[in-house]
Amino acid sequence: MDEATTELVRDWLTRASHDLQAARVLAAADNPLLDAALYHCQQAAEKAVKAWLQSKDDPFPKTHDIEDLVEQAAKLNPDFQQLAKPAAVLTPYVSAFRYPGGPDEPMPTREEFDEALQHAQAICDFVLNLLPAEARP
Repeated sequence: MDEATTELVRDWLTRASHDLQAARVLAAADNPLLDAALYHCQQAAEKAVKAWLQSKDDPFPKTHDIEDLVEQAAKLNPDFQQLAKPAAVLTPYVSAFRYPGGPDEPMPTREEFDEALQHAQAICDFVLNLLPAEARP
């Protein structure tokens, strides 16, 4: 990986780390904002997979669909297939709870958040373990 790519990958991962941190802060507030926290879990996982694809110089479409991104990554590294379920759980949170007038879903529960955070952290950790130290934030 050349230096420009390494810097771009590191930037993706830094932003993913910030999303994980934001999710934790929002969920830990006196009045937890779990809807926003779930969004940041989705964003963290999405950015981590995009970081890995960037490291492989594999162009990815403008998408928020982690399932599609994981499927693309699995073509280069079949180990990504183990992320299919976490990706399926996280992908809907890019828009769920974000806009009024949507489906008649209740606000997310603490259990939903805990599961989403666990999945997002697992995806981020998986990607970090595949990348060289110099690409990590």
